[in-house]
Amino acid sequence: MSGANRDLDGATIVITGASSGLGRAAAVALADRGADIAVVGRDPERTNAVAAEVGGRMFLADYDRLDDVRELADALLTVYDSIDVLANNAGGLVSKRGLSADGHEHTFQHNHLAPFLLTSLLLPRLTASNGRVISTASAANLLGRLDLDDLDRTKHAYAGGWRAYGTSKLETILFIEELARRTAGTGVDAYAFHPGYVATGFGADSALVRFGQFVSRGSLGLSPEQGAAPLIHLASAEDVGSPSGTYFDGLKPNGRTLGIAHDAGVADRLWRKSAELVGL
Repeated sequence: MSGANRDLDGATIVITGASSGLGRAAAVALADRGADIAVVGRDPERTNAVAAEVGGRMFLADYDRLDDVRELADALLTVYDSIDVLANNAGGLVSKRGLSADGHEHTFQHNHLAPFLLTSLLLPRLTASNGRVISTASAANLLGRLDLDDLDRTKHAYAGGWRAYGTSKLETILFIEELARRTAGTGVDAYAFHPGYVATGFGADSALVRFGQFVSRGSLGLSPEQGAAPLIHLASAEDVGSPSGTYFDGLKPNGRTLGIAHDAGVADRLWRKSAELVGL
């Protein structure tokens, strides 16, 4: 990977899930390098606090409602003439099965459908800026079991949300690879990354996560700053050193995935089904 950083002075970087954790850490670091940060979160108080901290703008959206995502895209397109980086970082583990306001399984909507919709709506502006799309994935993609005929997982055991979470992160990797294929030659680059297990509010309602924190006396996981390092690098490096579509494990390219993650036919079908579900 190249060690050179591009000039971020005045660059517009949209970070979802930026009100806490690694999203906030990335917002702080990238603002320090001169970027104008669009701080996207769900909680008004926390999101406003981070926006004030980094000198950026606050945007609110609840990924449980796809109309919120559409309104978010409209707001971003109204405020910013150019968008240089979109960091799809919002999402998480939902330990109990439930449905969103749009009738989709929470994890599938929060981690895949909502960022798919936001990216699609912002893509013309990103293309005009030769922008980058960076999505937070996970090594948990190895737990994924993708059923293209049952994306809301109505026929599959929920297992505390872990299988649904792993599947959503497999979908993230497939999405980024397909986005790279569809934007080839346009100047847009797309990357996914695994941040490592970061000690944030991730999986706070998961019994397994709570047990891990208990036995480790709260020391389980990386700091948010460590977890944000790949996002910061992918947003700021002049030359990432790997082709668009690459999935990184931390700072290392070509992280471990299920074989299906690199199946172009599966990625194309997932894209088409996702577009249909969000009305594109």
